[in-house]
Amino acid sequence: MNDRLEMVSLESRFSRIRQAARSDANPSVEQRVRRLKVLERVLRDNAETLAAAVSRDFGNRSPVETRLLELFPCHEALADAIGQLRRWMRPQRRKVSLWFQPGSAEVRFQPLGAVGIIVPWNYPIFLAVAPLVAALAAGNRALVKMSEFTPATARLFAELIARNFADDEVSVVEGDASVAQAFSRLPFDHLLFTGSTPVGHHVMCAASDNLTPVTLELGGKSPAIIGKAANFDKAVERIIVGKALNASQTCIAPDYVLLPAGREQAFVDTARRVMARCYPDIQKTPDYTTIINARHYARLCGYIEDAREQGAEIIELIPGVAADPLSRRLPPLVLRGVNDGMRVMQEEIFGPLLPLIPYGDLDQAIAFVNARPRPLALYYFDTDSSRIDKVLNETVSGGVTINDTILHIAQDDLPFGGVGPSGMGCYHGFDGFQTFSAKKAVFRQSRFSGIGWFKPPYGALFERLMKVLLR
Repeated sequence: MNDRLEMVSLESRFSRIRQAARSDANPSVEQRVRRLKVLERVLRDNAETLAAAVSRDFGNRSPVETRLLELFPCHEALADAIGQLRRWMRPQRRKVSLWFQPGSAEVRFQPLGAVGIIVPWNYPIFLAVAPLVAALAAGNRALVKMSEFTPATARLFAELIARNFADDEVSVVEGDASVAQAFSRLPFDHLLFTGSTPVGHHVMCAASDNLTPVTLELGGKSPAIIGKAANFDKAVERIIVGKALNASQTCIAPDYVLLPAGREQAFVDTARRVMARCYPDIQKTPDYTTIINARHYARLCGYIEDAREQGAEIIELIPGVAADPLSRRLPPLVLRGVNDGMRVMQEEIFGPLLPLIPYGDLDQAIAFVNARPRPLALYYFDTDSSRIDKVLNETVSGGVTINDTILHIAQDDLPFGGVGPSGMGCYHGFDGFQTFSAKKAVFRQSRFSGIGWFKPPYGALFERLMKVLLR
């Protein structure tokens, strides 16, 4: 009975959103800015409550980490959109061929209408708000489906949105996987999904019934490559810090490390020093996030056992500190001697396990990356500009950070998205505005146009003109 009621509620919410989008097809810049500022105020006024809700959902996640990794980039995205929106909305002049002058051409950006956003559990605030900022900036109305794995955050966010937005502007949906499936089958004007590649297949299939265009932000195995001229200790520090954030439950976390052969023990030694500085008491510190639920904890433990059984060496970065299944606190581990037959090398890890893979030369490292599905992110550490360019030119990935990890996602003027199995389409900043806009091509004919010569009856004059055109 509850499931049926949820479906009825979902369909009625969608109908209100779509009807309002059709009746107010192109909101003014003032209307759009007002909505963005409301969202900004919601986040600012409820920062502590939102961070506490996220921590309850995870078992433990530092409120400081939530402010840094979720609330800060949300505010940056909002400030960028509010400040740039008038410029984004201006029609873009386009070139007109010599033969059609003095006509003029332009592209106008118009709202798509009713937008759907499916939010994952790992960053439930940022990955709800960032696409919502783009959708609202483009003048759309939005229906947002929160993850059932973060129920406290979902409930709070739904209440805050309902309290501050009309239900035909933005509406937040809760519910389990069956609700998510029904959500993805709704005839949205655009659907953005963030989550795993396998679920992305199902979302795209469901959306195809309505020819709903989709943006898929997926994942994959994002490599970190340490070049031979890199500042080695600094590279290890930045990789470990990026890996430990949110206990590596991050779609663009470094998934494995390619490093010069013979440097594996040096990596482990440096990584242990970094972990000791960052998490001096990892069993008690509030700064280290626990694994989201028992299923994902068991999945990660399965990777460890599978790798161990196939001969991998499992190395504790905090020696003597064991994993705790009750709290789901899993300290970072390095894996040496991995091979492609291990699950940890076949699937996106999405947890604090870090395989080390030695390479002989840079071509070998590049070939290793290119032999696998294209990743969502790639990280390269080096001081040699020619080798940096070589990696940038010879690999394909959704995004790249050089001499650090994660940070390309925080640049609002860069598109964020994947390639192939790691995603489809992009958003953030102006790229997000474009994703959620229809590009209307407009040609304005001049009263002095000579196009009237090109009409039937076709005769000698027409043939002479065609010879000029096809010269």
